[in-house]
Amino acid sequence: MIKKLGIKPSNLSIYIADSKTQKVLASFRESASMRPASVIKLATTYASLLEMGPDFRWPTQFFYTGSYENGKIGGDLIVKAYGDPTLSCRDIPSIVDRLVSLGVKGIDGDIVIDRSFFSVDGRIASGFDSNRYSEYNAMPDALMFDDHLCKIIVDPRSGKASVSKAIDVPDYRVVNRIKVTNKRCTSRYSWPMVRIREENGIPTVFLSGTLSKRCSPRHIGKVLSRTYAEFFQALKSEFVKKGVKFDGGMRLENLSPDARLLMTHYARPLIDIVAKTNKKSNNLYARHIFLLVGARVLGSPATVEKGRIAVHSIFEKRGIFGPETILDNGCGLSRTARTTASSLYLLLQDAYRNFGDRWMKALSIAGRDGTIRRRFRNSVVRGKAWMKTGTLKDAKNIAGYVKGGSGRLYTVVILYNGNRKWLASTLQNRIITWLVKKR
Repeated sequence: MIKKLGIKPSNLSIYIADSKTQKVLASFRESASMRPASVIKLATTYASLLEMGPDFRWPTQFFYTGSYENGKIGGDLIVKAYGDPTLSCRDIPSIVDRLVSLGVKGIDGDIVIDRSFFSVDGRIASGFDSNRYSEYNAMPDALMFDDHLCKIIVDPRSGKASVSKAIDVPDYRVVNRIKVTNKRCTSRYSWPMVRIREENGIPTVFLSGTLSKRCSPRHIGKVLSRTYAEFFQALKSEFVKKGVKFDGGMRLENLSPDARLLMTHYARPLIDIVAKTNKKSNNLYARHIFLLVGARVLGSPATVEKGRIAVHSIFEKRGIFGPETILDNGCGLSRTARTTASSLYLLLQDAYRNFGDRWMKALSIAGRDGTIRRRFRNSVVRGKAWMKTGTLKDAKNIAGYVKGGSGRLYTVVILYNGNRKWLASTLQNRIITWLVKKR
């Protein structure tokens, strides 16, 4: 297959073996150092399951200072954040409902946000490439909210393009230059053009183009603001809706020693977050999981370096990773991360041995969900492969499990580093299809 496609052998690293017997079916340069791209998320997510367990639930705690009498908090409401990456506007009503059920009717002081659990780069976007405001470039924060995305809503149905911020924060501006037409909501009339540039240190979003009035409202998500600012505004707005008296502001401070716990909000089980991380290849979730592992093993505050040390120590004890693996930030959005096909094979074998189908189903399922939902939609592979993909400008990788025609399960790692990525996809698809049909 490699020869027929004309792929340069030095661009490839392959390891395929029977998941049960570990009999090697095919190997090719399996010890070569390769850029894993997002396939390295397998290491981050599996390490988190080993360290915390699949049923761990990420907490966000709410404390108060001062008196608390007749439903009134005489001091501040303090939010102690631990990096839950799933906290969103959908959680705000239930959080406020719980506070109200505990008797909270008013807050005399401010909302204080403690983000000290993470000690990370202060940038809001990584700047990995020129698309710095895109979702995959979002940087972590202990108080993460709405996937670090500011939502801009464009509604053309009245014949004019109405533009609004889902949460009104002053951290960015929007300039509306959209025209509206009565043509069908297809092609260039189906979505506005978006351009962003810094003006006096404030991101300005320029919306232009022609949008059909027949289109439903369009939601544009970009990394533009501090997540805690959006969280504060969302919480304050919900207080107003639920009749909780609050006229204070927001402060960023560490938890006061005399603060008393009111309640704890919990995220979904970790296995669900791992599934979204791997299926959607969510960089932000992977970064947060990586930091959490570091803090759990080496103590807070969480740092990227602690994450590297912690994940390596977890796997070295299991004979999986050595110096051949460079994790960098744990999400794969990196030009320095390295590993080998044989190391990933050992990881996948160990993960399936420990968590079985629960782990396997947390990967993208061929033709059904995640990053390979479309790739194998009309193929015999549909529903018979569970994979993690990884793509960069010069990398096209895939790793996971494939069920052969005989019912045997195979552990598969196919790494490609180089240009002409379409050749890599073709080779990977042919190998995986061959396993399903012939094995």
